[in-house]
Amino acid sequence: MTGTICGTGSYAPSYTMDNNDIAKLVETSDEWIRERTGVERRHIAGKETTVSMAVEAGRRACQCRNCT
Repeated sequence: MTGTICGTGSYAPSYTMDNNDIAKLVETSDEWIRERTGVERRHIAGKETTVSMAVEAGRRACQCRNCT
């Protein structure tokens, strides 16, 4: 039995927060966060759930044009 990966999919929420947004919520700075984590911004789920994001990623994976 063999298998072939013919498509992959991903999804990230459209709402993002950068380090300056985070710094407004807690006592820190963009420089401090970036220096320690390497993170510049992050995607934040609002209305999305784990299931809805997985469904969308699955839909995108199924849009493969090379699959037979």
